Amino acid sequence: MPQTLQEVSMLRDEIEMLMRERDGLLRVSGAAAVFVAELDSEKLPAVTLEAAEMLAESLNELTEDTLQDALNAVKAQIQVP
Repeated sequence: MPQTLQEVSMLRDEIEMLMRERDGLLRVSGAAAVFVAELDSEKLPAVTLEAAEMLAESLNELTEDTLQDALNAVKAQIQVP
């Protein structure tokens, strides 16, 4: 296989791997968003509340499109009051 075709093949494989990884990360992010949305922060111990806040802050840093993709990945919808 000429070097150019080999490089194209390697890049294709790398892109496919990155897309599978993105899908997994979207599922994790979506599940985390649902988890945070369902938490009752008043019932959490302080240590757990700190972890939940850190998770919520990380989710809030996602773009709206990415967060929607994440929710779609887990087939979830979060109702905003």
